[in-house]
Amino acid sequence: MTLSNMENFHAIGRRKHSIARVYLKKGKGSIKINKKDYKDYFSTNLLQFKIEQSQNVVSNFKDYDINVNVIGGGLTGQAEATRLGIARALVLMDENNKSALRKEGLITRDPRMVERKKPGQRKARKKTQFSKR
Repeated sequence: MTLSNMENFHAIGRRKHSIARVYLKKGKGSIKINKKDYKDYFSTNLLQFKIEQSQNVVSNFKDYDINVNVIGGGLTGQAEATRLGIARALVLMDENNKSALRKEGLITRDPRMVERKKPGQRKARKKTQFSKR
């Protein structure tokens, strides 16, 4: 799951149906998501904040370039999967980062998934109207 060379770190983050592969290496602090700048890929400020959140806790994001390949799900799931992947890569880089990231809740994987649709029902929990007579 994780690969670490001298200065390259690789980690995977997941959320809902999104999977983000994160590659960290020495650089100038650029963040690329699917070969685009993260501010172009995630247009809202909230999603951009989620991407930056792990590095802001550790406060060394200007030293590393981050390349992310993310597939599946929607934008929020992709942003949160990327956040988890970046946090895991920062922990691989330096084990001392783990306590600060855990305190912010960035290491924990969110297990909530969409509930499946059941046969004979309209959706996962919604049922057809019951008629007594």
